[in-house]
Amino acid sequence: MTIKTNQRVEFCDITAAVNEFLQKEQAGDGSVLLFVPHTTAALTVNEGADPAVRGDLAAFLEKLVPHTGDYKHAEGNSDAHIKASLLGSNLYLPVKNGKLVLGFWQAVYFVEFDGPRTRRLQLQLLT
Repeated sequence: MTIKTNQRVEFCDITAAVNEFLQKEQAGDGSVLLFVPHTTAALTVNEGADPAVRGDLAAFLEKLVPHTGDYKHAEGNSDAHIKASLLGSNLYLPVKNGKLVLGFWQAVYFVEFDGPRTRRLQLQLLT
């Protein structure tokens, strides 16, 4: 799956896209593995109803790991590497009747920390 981001830090709701993948693969019951092959992007599951939650998460991570700091990495994106490591590069999610099994308020997010970029997301259906 390809994901285009438009901002340096962006939470992209990919729930519908993952469900489309599951439908296309004719998934039944099992699980799906999502993996980000990038060191400055991550995945997370969190609330999908109120966009303020995404803003709060981004603001907290910026306070925790500011964009500028006493970093040694010369590319100027050390904060993105640290934030991506904190959230993680993979998710393993249950699938029932060909759809993600999530809580009522939950959504799946691809999180960009060094955008804008065109990114890849690998998905593997496990039955």
